Amino acid sequence: MKTKLLVAGLLISLLSACQQSARQSEPQLEQSLAFSSRIESLRDNQPLSTAELVNRLSAAPMVIVGEKHDNADHHRIEQWLISQLAAKRPQGSVLMEMIASDQQDAVNQLQQGLKSSPYIRDERLQQLLQWNNGWPWSLYGAVVTTALKGNAPLLAANLSASEVKQIYQTKQMPAGILSSQQPVLDALSTLIVTMHDGQIDADRLASMLAVQQNRDRFMAQQLLAAPKPALLIAGGYHAARNLGVPLHLRDLDKQARPLVLMLAEQGMKITAGQADYVWYVAVVAR
Repeated sequence: MKTKLLVAGLLISLLSACQQSARQSEPQLEQSLAFSSRIESLRDNQPLSTAELVNRLSAAPMVIVGEKHDNADHHRIEQWLISQLAAKRPQGSVLMEMIASDQQDAVNQLQQGLKSSPYIRDERLQQLLQWNNGWPWSLYGAVVTTALKGNAPLLAANLSASEVKQIYQTKQMPAGILSSQQPVLDALSTLIVTMHDGQIDADRLASMLAVQQNRDRFMAQQLLAAPKPALLIAGGYHAARNLGVPLHLRDLDKQARPLVLMLAEQGMKITAGQADYVWYVAVVAR
């Protein structure tokens, strides 16, 4: 009898330890970012709590989150949002710029396999995903893993390398009224030139502008087709209302009105023309 009680006690202890470990692995965002971040509604210039933000986002059929790729806190927020929104209501789908169209089959197979075998080493996970190391796993691993282990499908929101190569060569722009306005094209061109320190000729600029526009168009198409509610995670310029995916959405569907949450760094200025909400965090250490 003592042996049975000892075994039972050991099993209970192990189970409690596993449950505690699972709880500790969840992002504790409110505590870790409480003193270095703030959330604002750009619609009425009012501060929001994390709970208020989740409530507002959870009511929208389409949410776009724009990030600064190298800010680790932005990825912690994204991981937290995926969990919080799914807890608030069933999540229809999660889309990521970091996953290309030719990875979708691998993602589908892995997501299905994780339902029966949820424990897998990071190295093996990246291998099965055919992960693009241009997106550092140290930054994106937790976000991707959280999405993979959720109940909603994880969907590609980027063009494949071969698709990008073809667009780069043809310079074919997507058709559209809002997305092809000259101020939009001029602003995107200026951003591309700035990001390349001004060292870019006209021919290369035209190719890169076409790639940017077609990436935004593909994201918009994927978001429209995705099960709702849908959450898209992408770079800030892709997410911006005045430059990116939201314009392409309206070119495709005049009724499309996604909510845009921009993740930014303190010192940046995000306007109502760019997003509905902004979450400012500390500048990332470089």
